[in-house]
Amino acid sequence: QVQLVESGGGLVQPGGSLRLSCAASGIAFSIYALGWYRQAPGKQRELVATITKRSITNYADSLKGRFTISRDNAKNTVYLQMNNLKPEDTAVYYCNANFRWGPENEDYWGQGTQVTVSS
Repeated sequence: QVQLVESGGGLVQPGGSLRLSCAASGIAFSIYALGWYRQAPGKQRELVATITKRSITNYADSLKGRFTISRDNAKNTVYLQMNNLKPEDTAVYYCNANFRWGPENEDYWGQGTQVTVSS
């Protein structure tokens, strides 16, 4: 059974930092591309950042310089370091694991963790 479990969300003041973690089980973690997405109330889910199995990273343009994605294959965990948080970063943050090889496509999501940026 595949599980992605996010943690680290919470309430933080503007300008503060949080580090989200996503622990995976049931998959060959090191061969998966991983990502963080977020969904604010009334909005569609959007890309935050992705990291390939070779640790090549990609970020939403608006978040470059504030957010950093990383992975620890030994711990089957992907992280999202979020700095200088703004109220508009308030959303549910979801972890994603994706594997594609030819016609094969495996895609898994976590249950989400709430991040609220407010004074």
